[in-house]
Amino acid sequence: MAMLSGGGMTELFAAAILLLVFLYHVSNVFRYYFKFTVFIITSLGCASIFIPLMLWRPRSYKNALIPAWCERQLAKLLLGLTFEVRGHENIVQDSGSVVLINHQSALDIIVLAEIWPVMERCTVISKKEIFYLWPFGLACWLWGTIFIDRLNVEKAQNTINSTGDTIRRKKARLCMFPEGTRNSSATLLPFKKGAFHVAIASQTPIQPIVVSRYYFLDDRKKLFNPGHSIINILPAIPTAGLTKNDVAMLIDKTHSAMSEASMKTTEQVLAHTATPVANGKKCN
Repeated sequence: MAMLSGGGMTELFAAAILLLVFLYHVSNVFRYYFKFTVFIITSLGCASIFIPLMLWRPRSYKNALIPAWCERQLAKLLLGLTFEVRGHENIVQDSGSVVLINHQSALDIIVLAEIWPVMERCTVISKKEIFYLWPFGLACWLWGTIFIDRLNVEKAQNTINSTGDTIRRKKARLCMFPEGTRNSSATLLPFKKGAFHVAIASQTPIQPIVVSRYYFLDDRKKLFNPGHSIINILPAIPTAGLTKNDVAMLIDKTHSAMSEASMKTTEQVLAHTATPVANGKKCN
């Protein structure tokens, strides 16, 4: 009886695996949710498993280097995603900077994993609720994440403004998403002012980075295909001598540069891929 029971469990397990494989290949919706589930679980695991090592140097950006490496490998092996970083020559040297990145999806975590070892001394701003998502929140704190209370606008702004001293003193690179929310459309959303106030207050340059559109992802249609993306580091935009009266001008200049580069970078990706895009059409 025990052997029959064990054999039955084995057959049931094999049938479940075959069903998952079948659904993965025939159902776009199942594949979409399955891949995002794998992405979330592995991202949490990559960050959390190395916490014992991070405790030796708390609040150091270097604590994220190994998790970032794991994230990049898992993106290739499990999600079928590859990223290419361009514009290394444009990285600001011997100074801190405010790094601005267009925000498309939770997959932007992989973008951070790609630029973290390339740019060095990176840090990010996150809502404080993430800190309480342990053990992931602890890992974020250990690699230097700055947590803000979005429900308290004044307190959040004070926290952001105080990072200016950190940027100058540690020559840190503060990574921010100026659109303020996820945006999968072909054009960038208007930028929020916070990042630009920080750049001017710290008198450090803005380092724009554009990521080509995720043609392989469509949240509305629940499509998540393999794909390739280009991360383009643009020339820095100086802020030396600017004041808070120049914020609007600086926003317009940065938005224009990033919008133009975003369109060109996306066109380059689509021109060199034969993978079906998320709207069902194929690239030429």
